Amino acid sequence: MDKFHLINVFVSVVDQKGFAGAARKLDMSPPAVTRAINELETALGLRLLTRTTRTVRVTEAGERYAQDCRRILGEMLEADESVTGMHTAPRGRLSITAPVLFGGKYVTPIVTEYLSRYPEVSASCLFLDRVVNLLDEGVDLAFRIGQLPDSSMQAIPVGKVRRVICGSPKYFAQHGKPMTPGDLSHHTIISASSVTPSQEWKFIDQGETCSVHLTARMITSSNDSAIRAALNGFGITRLMSYQIAQQVQDAQLEMVLQDYEPAPLPIHILHREGRRVPQRVRSFLDLAVETLRADKRLNTS
Repeated sequence: MDKFHLINVFVSVVDQKGFAGAARKLDMSPPAVTRAINELETALGLRLLTRTTRTVRVTEAGERYAQDCRRILGEMLEADESVTGMHTAPRGRLSITAPVLFGGKYVTPIVTEYLSRYPEVSASCLFLDRVVNLLDEGVDLAFRIGQLPDSSMQAIPVGKVRRVICGSPKYFAQHGKPMTPGDLSHHTIISASSVTPSQEWKFIDQGETCSVHLTARMITSSNDSAIRAALNGFGITRLMSYQIAQQVQDAQLEMVLQDYEPAPLPIHILHREGRRVPQRVRSFLDLAVETLRADKRLNTS
């Protein structure tokens, strides 16, 4: 039997966590799926799956083989798309990851516009405040904020944002504005741990880095929660400039200590370097890069 067919069946069994699910996905009979797996295991001379009456488990060797097979299947699909898709509309599924608020505010409008342009493409958006491994989790594109480690990924710069200190006009009317970082110790602090995990906030003072250790009255893992608390006049918080751009524009929040801000953080779009870029990825990149680079909120210094 064709080796490509065998590994496709094997990956489907692993992904669907069973023979019946793989059979439905591939429109095959369960016995045909079983025969394909048996043939593949015989050819390799090792056990890929452990079967019981209720479950199918992947062996350690099977897990490594599944990862390699996914890569092979992906590369074959990309090779087909690079040959046949040059003069056709993008199609297939696009997988994207971004930080939660950035994904909602900036990536979602790009995705919906893109899907409106190309009806044969669907999208999966994974918006999480953690670093997603593109290879391990099968993601096509990642929007990242901050300095990037060395990697095999292709990174396209699209903007930059700042870590800013802000509070509501109501709060500042009652408590005054901090004029230096040291003044923050006399204010009520809201710590958004996803932006500033430590309560030691760093600043730049006359070209030198300085730190201020603060005791937060409120610590939250949600940036939305920190924004809401600041809007309510509870205290001062530190967030990314893009996260409060609308509230600042509407005069609901005010930024302070801007002369002491650290250097802006870059925004990049990452995709896998050295591989053929499918048309659905290439066309989305073109739209996303053009849109984000034109957004003044993401190109502030």
